[in-house]
Amino acid sequence: MRTLLLLLLCIASADVAAQGSGNAVSEAVGLFPANGSTEVNIDTHLTLTFSDTPEVGNKGMVRIFDAETMECVDSLDLSIPAGPTESRTYGPECTYTKVPYNYSRTSMATNRTVRPGTPSGTNNPTYDEGRYQLNIIGGFTDAFHFHPVIVRGNKAVIYPHNNVLEYGHRYFATIDKDVVIASQFDGIGRWEFQTKKTAPKGDTITVDAAGGGDFNTLQGAFDFIPDFSSVPYVILVKAGDYEEIVYTRNKSHITIIGEGADSTRIHYAQNEVFNPHPLNVKTNEWPGTFPSRRSPVMFDNCTDITIRNLTCATDLRGQAEGLLLNGERIALYGVRIIGDGDAIQANGTIYMEECEVIGGGDTFLGRGSVFAYRCKLINHGGPFSWVRNTKGNHGDVFVECSFDTDNGAMADFGRTNTNKGTGYPDAEFVVIDCLLGNIRPEGWSSIGFPSATMLEYNSCSTANPSEKIDVSKRHEWSRQLTSDDAELIEKYRNPAYVLKGWNPRGK
Repeated sequence: MRTLLLLLLCIASADVAAQGSGNAVSEAVGLFPANGSTEVNIDTHLTLTFSDTPEVGNKGMVRIFDAETMECVDSLDLSIPAGPTESRTYGPECTYTKVPYNYSRTSMATNRTVRPGTPSGTNNPTYDEGRYQLNIIGGFTDAFHFHPVIVRGNKAVIYPHNNVLEYGHRYFATIDKDVVIASQFDGIGRWEFQTKKTAPKGDTITVDAAGGGDFNTLQGAFDFIPDFSSVPYVILVKAGDYEEIVYTRNKSHITIIGEGADSTRIHYAQNEVFNPHPLNVKTNEWPGTFPSRRSPVMFDNCTDITIRNLTCATDLRGQAEGLLLNGERIALYGVRIIGDGDAIQANGTIYMEECEVIGGGDTFLGRGSVFAYRCKLINHGGPFSWVRNTKGNHGDVFVECSFDTDNGAMADFGRTNTNKGTGYPDAEFVVIDCLLGNIRPEGWSSIGFPSATMLEYNSCSTANPSEKIDVSKRHEWSRQLTSDDAELIEKYRNPAYVLKGWNPRGK
């Protein structure tokens, strides 16, 4: 018997289901999916289109019912805030876990089977159950804060909890009038639609925000693919605006292909405040620690992943990567990453080719190893990295890339100083044949240990690529490579040298 622990406030009764049956929807309000639609994807959003600009209400309910059983399968209570808006205070008991996080699972938990906010992992972390909106995404039961309704222009988009709809079912939604504030809107008594009969077949999946593919969301496609699949899957993401939190774990051999960084955009209003780490467990200081929740797109414990031709971006200021990667052999081609504070967090073996990375200080954060080839790196001033690789692992290596700021402020390659008692004596940051603009004369703002590997070769100016950069004032613990280091330079030009024998260049 299916449990529905998610549905806190969802009253599954015929009288509630019928209470608004007389509330006709004004013809001025457009519905997606259209009332009475069939072949609807199970990860659909519910979109209301108005002639004017609506506002999100702060009370009222959205409910979704199974039309056959009259069972309430989902509810959204607009009186519950989406998530925190102020930073929380952490006590001395909040520390990095010493016990590796347990990624094993025989099935993926969903909002249908587990109460959002249920602690996971060996450290039993605490969270914010009951205070904010919670949504299990990608099987992560600790859950994410999310916005149940988002207004963009003249559209109000309602986001049901993930994985509550099933194939081959008829549903109807009821929407209280206070959920959305707009002229000519008095609520909806019965908005009917029917989901597709079966899941897609084959190993190529299409994602289309307009509903024309196998899934409306990238998350829906990831949830469909089995963990650690030995069969390669391809996800084709159509041009469109994908406003969603994406979190996927334990995935292998997947290629995600967008229709261009200007056309396929995945984004969300995410940061460390809105989806913070638990009060008693910090995140991501070394592999196997508690997963971070602050990026709009997160790959966790994933291997052999390729991402092409799309944008990942946060919509909020304040400590939020546009893309967070934990795994091995993850390759990015033509990907634009927009974050604030850190722009990308990279943990594992990561390859990047002709990508664009835009962010604040510590633009690249992580334990490496990263090999970036012909990438464009932009920040607003401050360090481009805080690399934290350990002994036996390479750090961040940049070949034929460009570094610059977007506001004329001076930046630097990065820092390797101690972080709350943890030092990085083996940190590595290497710059080969790169173009530099607005980089401080010392190159590195701080190098925590003289044993760190901070190397540079043949840096030229972005303003005049034939002009060599003056490196006479570089940090004393960094080193300029010369023609005498030809063998070492060639090693660093080879991704396989940095990425444990893996070389995906040009693929």
